[in-house]
Formats: sequence, C-alpha cells, structure tokens
Amino acid sequence: MTTLIKPELSKKNPYWIDKHRYYELKHFCLQYKFWRDAYMSIDGRVGYVPGWVPISRTNNIQDPTADAIAAKMYYRDLIIMVEKTAKETDPDLADYIFQSVTKGLSYEQINAKNRIPCSRDTFYDRYRKFFWLLNKKRK
Repeated sequence: MTTLIKPELSKKNPYWIDKHRYYELKHFCLQYKFWRDAYMSIDGRVGYVPGWVPISRTNNIQDPTADAIAAKMYYRDLIIMVEKTAKETDPDLADYIFQSVTKGLSYEQINAKNRIPCSRDTFYDRYRKFFWLLNKKRK
C-alpha cells in the first residue's frame, strides 16, 4: 500500500526536497484519516454538574469547551492544509493526488479504480509538486 516512487530526486529537479523531509511530509499526510476521525469525535459537550467547582492547587481555571474548540480548530487546519495543497498542485488531478498522499496509494492502484486522465510520469510530477508545496507551508 505504498507509493512506488523514489524518495530522492536530483537536486536539479524543481520540486527537490530532502529525502528525510519527504518521508516526514508523507507520514504527516498519512495521518489525515486520524485527523478527520478526531475532528468528527470532538463535539464540545462536557459533563457539567451545577454548583460543583473542582479544587485547583494552581488556581488555573480550566475551560473544557475552549479546549475542545482549540483541538477542533487544530485538526481542521491540518485537514484544510492537505486538501488545499492538493487543489493548488493541480485542480484537475487534485482528487487523485489527495488519494495518493492520504491513503498511500500508487498511480496503478488509483488508475485501476478510477481512470486517471494523465500519464504516470505526469501524475508523479504533480505528486512531487504537492510535497514541494506542502514543504513550503509546513516550515
């Protein structure tokens, strides 16, 4: 279930990034399903007992609703970053690139289910461009 692409490109390639940075970004994108599930599971409701105030030794007032909102915004930002980068890479191939980077599918696996309207070389060129753009956003 891995994308069969060389992690190391020639430094002359316009979309060159370091091999280890590529792997870091690839594994970042493979977390997309977890982010989506976490985002959907956060509903902001907290069990509340009126009149009960927990004792705090640090005098920090906790706000579980604000914590839930912050977590939801965090996951939303990650989700949007990956989706938007795929669309910026190539609007026509965005769905195919998105499937490849978030599910680890290769060109052949995606092409078997959905006919990709480009050659393998073109697809992987856009695939590399995706990680190059994401690298710029994740600095």
